[in-house]
Amino acid sequence: MIRFYLSICTCFVVTFTSTFSVAEHHGEADSGTDGSMLPVSLEAEYPQPQWQVKNPAELGVTEEKVRRLFDLSFADSATQGVVLIKDGFLIGERYAEGFDKSSYGTSWSMAKSFYASLVGISIDRGEINSLDDKVASYLDYFGDQRAEISIRDLLDMTSGLEMPDHEHENMFFSSDHLAYARAVGVEKTAGEKFEYNNVNSMLLAEILEEATGQKADVLLKERVFDKIGLTDVTLWQDSVGNPLTYCCVDTTARQYSRFGLLFARSGNWNGEQIISEDYVNQTFSKVWDGLESSTIEQDRGYSLHWWISRHDEEAVIFNASGKFGQYVFVDRENDIVFTRITKYYPTGGSVQDWGLLKYINWIGSVDFRLKAAAWLDSMGVIEMNNSIKTPITYESGTSKEFFENYNKIIDALVDVSK
Repeated sequence: MIRFYLSICTCFVVTFTSTFSVAEHHGEADSGTDGSMLPVSLEAEYPQPQWQVKNPAELGVTEEKVRRLFDLSFADSATQGVVLIKDGFLIGERYAEGFDKSSYGTSWSMAKSFYASLVGISIDRGEINSLDDKVASYLDYFGDQRAEISIRDLLDMTSGLEMPDHEHENMFFSSDHLAYARAVGVEKTAGEKFEYNNVNSMLLAEILEEATGQKADVLLKERVFDKIGLTDVTLWQDSVGNPLTYCCVDTTARQYSRFGLLFARSGNWNGEQIISEDYVNQTFSKVWDGLESSTIEQDRGYSLHWWISRHDEEAVIFNASGKFGQYVFVDRENDIVFTRITKYYPTGGSVQDWGLLKYINWIGSVDFRLKAAAWLDSMGVIEMNNSIKTPITYESGTSKEFFENYNKIIDALVDVSK
């Protein structure tokens, strides 16, 4: 029987045991401590169709430091691939056996950082007035007890919207995620307490569509991804076509790194200011700190849908983060991007389809549904790998040692620039 797990970030996980050895692939050219960054040179390197590759030593980085960072990352068998970018050049990458530079990973909540960038762009374009606009200015149904919630509150995870015991895991199983998010009421005063809530991020889908007239996934493709060459990508929608703005962007480790470089370069891409530097500066500011984690022993911070990995006199490193250990780390001052993704086996498609499981997705608790799905799979009524279309992370892609070594990994990343 296959056992099932569901995370608090609405990530659907199935236990699946497999062992991969680590194979290193050397890249080929194939076809101030305040968090701010020095002005981008007109000669700064950006990837074209492919990343240009340099030996670390050419950029003043020892191979030993890169190897230590990668070895720490691959101490966790869940690691699928890592990519290290310095000054716009690919200076190292490594993949688990059976995976390579073209293998997709799934973002889970890293997608929050991607879609949040669209808010900054809409502000630049005058479609949204400011981060402090009330959500009710765009979503009229927020004119109730939710009237004081601002867009900034959503992005800083301080909306005060309800957080039930199941922590909104039900949303991931629903056919219409946006309808689910619309129905969530308020229970706390906005702006007072950090509470990581996927509903905050899902509401961006409707805010952006109201402000621009286009769906958020179309905007992300046209306004960000196409401009930075991140074109090999799957943007997931729910069963009724709503873009999932709180999760679920599939692409490669190299491609995720392009988005990291965009923020490392203060929103500029090869001379075009895609996102205003002011918005990137606000994003990479410490809003919340001292946030505890159930997976890593570190006080973390948060701002505008990005996490803070390190914010002291030694380094300022922010990250886009996914539940099971998917990361894009950005060190603006040193122009470094480090991406790590976990093992992923795409189910195909881009529109969520639960197949026969849709008939039990509304019955009882989340735990009951998972047990029912496991029983149906064991009886041969369904085959999970072939019967559904949705992002899935198996146990083989669920991090453990990466979280345990998190502080060592950040130290190793900081050391790359010394």
